[in-house]
Amino acid sequence: MRVKDTLNLGKTKFKMRGNLPVKEVERQKAWEDNNVYQLRQKLNEGKPSFVLHDGPPYANGDIHMGHALNKISKDFIVRYKSMNGFRAPYVPGWDTHGLPIEQKLTQAGYDRKKMDTNEFRKLCHEYALKQVDRQREGFKRLGVTGEWDNPYLTLKPEFEAAEIRVFGKMAEKGLIYRGKKPVIWSWSSESALAEAEVEYHDIESPSAFYAEKVVDGKGVLDEDNTYMVVWTTTPWTIPASMGITIDAGFDYAVVKPSNDDRKFVLAAELVGKDAELFGWEDYEIVKTVKGQELEGVLAQHPFMDRQLLTMLGDFVTIDTGTGLVHTAPGFGEDDYYVGKSYGLDIFVDVDAQGYLTKEAGPDFEGVFYDDANEISLNKLKEKNLLLKYQPITHSYPFDWRTKKPVIYRATDQWFASVDKIRDDILNAIEDVQFKPEWGKKRLYNMIKDRGDWVISRQRVWGVPLPIFYAEDGTPIITKETTDHVADLFAKHGSDIWFEKEAKDLLPEGFTSEHSPNGKFTKEHDIMDVWFDSGSSHQGVCAERDYLTYPADLYLEGSDQYRGWFNSSLITSVAFSGKAPYKQLLSQGFTLDGEGHKMSKSLGNTIAPDEVIKQMGAEIVRLWVTSVDTSADVRVSMENFVKISDSYKKIRNTMRYLLANTSDFDPKTNSVSFDDMKSADKYMMVRLNQFIKDIKADYDNYDFLSLNRRLLSFINADLSAFYLDFAKDILYIYAEDSAERRSMQTVLYQAAVALTKLMTPVLPHTAEEIWPFLSEEEEFVQLSEMPESVELPGAEEIAEKWHNFMELRDDVLKALEEARNNKLIGKASEANLELYVDDNVKAKLESLDTDVAQILMVSELSINDASSAPSEAQNFNDGLSIVVKHAEGDVCERCRLISTDVGSDADYPQFCARCAKIVRDNFPETATEGFEE
Repeated sequence: MRVKDTLNLGKTKFKMRGNLPVKEVERQKAWEDNNVYQLRQKLNEGKPSFVLHDGPPYANGDIHMGHALNKISKDFIVRYKSMNGFRAPYVPGWDTHGLPIEQKLTQAGYDRKKMDTNEFRKLCHEYALKQVDRQREGFKRLGVTGEWDNPYLTLKPEFEAAEIRVFGKMAEKGLIYRGKKPVIWSWSSESALAEAEVEYHDIESPSAFYAEKVVDGKGVLDEDNTYMVVWTTTPWTIPASMGITIDAGFDYAVVKPSNDDRKFVLAAELVGKDAELFGWEDYEIVKTVKGQELEGVLAQHPFMDRQLLTMLGDFVTIDTGTGLVHTAPGFGEDDYYVGKSYGLDIFVDVDAQGYLTKEAGPDFEGVFYDDANEISLNKLKEKNLLLKYQPITHSYPFDWRTKKPVIYRATDQWFASVDKIRDDILNAIEDVQFKPEWGKKRLYNMIKDRGDWVISRQRVWGVPLPIFYAEDGTPIITKETTDHVADLFAKHGSDIWFEKEAKDLLPEGFTSEHSPNGKFTKEHDIMDVWFDSGSSHQGVCAERDYLTYPADLYLEGSDQYRGWFNSSLITSVAFSGKAPYKQLLSQGFTLDGEGHKMSKSLGNTIAPDEVIKQMGAEIVRLWVTSVDTSADVRVSMENFVKISDSYKKIRNTMRYLLANTSDFDPKTNSVSFDDMKSADKYMMVRLNQFIKDIKADYDNYDFLSLNRRLLSFINADLSAFYLDFAKDILYIYAEDSAERRSMQTVLYQAAVALTKLMTPVLPHTAEEIWPFLSEEEEFVQLSEMPESVELPGAEEIAEKWHNFMELRDDVLKALEEARNNKLIGKASEANLELYVDDNVKAKLESLDTDVAQILMVSELSINDASSAPSEAQNFNDGLSIVVKHAEGDVCERCRLISTDVGSDADYPQFCARCAKIVRDNFPETATEGFEE
């Protein structure tokens, strides 16, 4: 038998229904219909600003889990800052130019080489906008708030104009130049690439050791049958070989094998290793010379009519090879610089598609570069110059879009000088805060070791380089011309560059001494897309008056240290002398459950939409807080199932808080802190500490800590402790009793604080809770974050209850053992005997609370430690515990065992306490309210 509805707690108006996949959509529509984002911005007018500048995802394909991790993390920050005293607008953006979009159209049957450029660009434009719409809906479905009706797109005229002005400023400072030197060349894309556009894979390459006959030893080497032994992993570049590079400080040995009539030159330190490799069973070292002495020695090319110059370089190693490096200045950065310093030709015999040209000789003309390896090796064999061939496996760059290997190839390209402003860039890094801290060293080293940036691309879908050429070929890049082009782009977009002739794109009346006839042409290359997105600090942050430059925060994946973080830093320092961001926050990649990269071809991807349809966006959002994003993150459906359990715990706890404050009016029923009961004061102290700690987690972008702290507060502080014994007060005491109202005050304040603090992470759930709280704002997103307050005596209260919680842990262990021994079932069946010393007894008394009630036992006695019986369980600090089964009957109201059940004839099923409460507060139920 149970009393029913004595306090009417069984019937409340509160109904929180799940069904997130459906309810979330309805809630998002309500936010949009009521302009909640705009209202939040209006509320924040005049407050200090905090701008998180969005790194633009590429507009191609559905969003993936990496997108979700990134965008949701940003949403946490923006929502929190907006509710915590900052004006924090969020402008999402998209990277809309570049090769992948061209490739998509090519796959759809469009051939850009046979089409009008403007027609093809319009198709690219339309495709990009469709992808933006597609991804925008995906991000909005995740619950991400922002300026979705006015995002920034790199194809928008105002953005393109700002990008041209960045380029113009760099040109004014002498940072833009044209040069012919090796760049990463994608034959599959027919374009130069930046380092950020390649990915590395292990491949097998032909490693060749071969000999080149000395024809002029400069008095150091004997020309009679002496050969330089060089090493290469790219035999296809041998036709372009122009020299041999050695190290000035190495010792080089002239070696005479017993089984060969030739003498060979190689690094002295490698003689033993290479002799074994070449099959020299016995050999004599004829002489040893310093590398510096060999400078200028000439050798004959193995099969071209060309002599090779021996040069000194600082990139030669003796880890492998021979200490002599085959050098083709047209096909390697190190080769280029050493060759240039010695005046060698920058010879290139491979075309844009990767095929060797007639300059390579008749045996190679028209051969794909990779197939040319075999031809070179066969030629070396025919001339008895190949000492050893062996395949090696090593890391090699691939075009990240086409997934094909790239080559280094010298071409005429436009470059942005990094070297001229390297020190300024490195100094700017010192002003940036990094999280994780290792990001600073990573970015610093990348800039320190980075070469000049090739910014030209041989494509059509992008922002054209605003460069004109005079009749004599002189490039024209002046402030007048770039400003004029920027103005044209702002008004018409960059399509005008391809629609108009050069004369129509130049300022009216423009003349140049290099064009006596007034004729001009224009550049056809476009800018690297990293220059597009890297200019967003001007195209967005400086362009929109409600944003700030520098931005307060950039947050992207760790790959952006060589991508967007990098290009943005270079252009910003070049433009204004400062970094574009005050803080950099990086995250790891999303991998599958086994730690492998997600790939559609492997079938191991999990799309956010897949999880949302089954469980809701809130589960994805809560998942983001559960992972360590400073490292790579594994994703599996099992993860989301576990997270849904955590979500249910949060949800059920909030249901409990709301259900038990449904008759509580904070304006009239609240109890002041001074008048609260002891346990309630303790929970108020814990709540305020929780608020302080959670806000610190938000401030530190430590969402993993936030997750743990939130669940710990809900599970340990609330569910396993406070709410556990709360039932004896909330359901038993009179509705308006001081005890009940005191506890409800805590529960209500906890509900409000939790709802607000959860809003950045679980906005849909928080918004669902909000109407059940007696707060003024229509939407929780329009409220402010709770503030932790200094409560009187908080430290003393926390310490007292901390001591009690340690004792409670021991009590729970003793009760559990009694339960295992079948002595009791529930804790409420226990008669608990504590044997303590005077110190512990004083601490318990200082709590000024009903300890039995807190421990949820029916009987409790506190005795001197000296009287502990032999059967007592002994714990630390002189605590001994005996657990017995309580004597008496179970009260049908409070469910405790008492010897005074039935002492009130009107309430035979109640203990004396419950009978008095009902008699004093609910006289109408004196003879009714019981049912089987």
